[in-house]
Amino acid sequence: MQILSSPIFGILLPLVMAIAVIFVRMRRQKKPASAKSIILPPFFMATGFAMFLFPEAQLPPMFDIAAFVVGLIFSIPLIMTSRFEIIGQDVYLKRSRAFFFILTGLLVIRLIIKLAINDSFTPIQTGGLFFLLAFGMLVPWRIAMLVMYRNLTKKTFGT
Repeated sequence: MQILSSPIFGILLPLVMAIAVIFVRMRRQKKPASAKSIILPPFFMATGFAMFLFPEAQLPPMFDIAAFVVGLIFSIPLIMTSRFEIIGQDVYLKRSRAFFFILTGLLVIRLIIKLAINDSFTPIQTGGLFFLLAFGMLVPWRIAMLVMYRNLTKKTFGT
């Protein structure tokens, strides 16, 4: 069996990317937050919707809606563990001991889902579903973070 066969590569590449995202998120907590840094990632990620212009990526709307709703559900633990704190004149995302474990747990759940649906869809359709899942997770989390950030800065700095 080749080490980089399509099914193995289809799991390893997202796994490596997800691990990288976890470490980037952990490091990002050491830098001050801003409204811009909170809200821009969903806009950058939204360019991925261009994949759905290709017929090969399209699925019945119920599959897309289900993937997005799963993402919404996955955003709940992220929202519940995201808090901000004031250090000096800057606002930081407060470190949560559970954050790393939540991200790791979500990664494991996504891998299990991937293994379960792998033969049901083409690779581009699977990619589209997981894009929608990730987008459904990212948008509510970032909106909640922006609301928390604005409430804290308004209360603390009056702006």
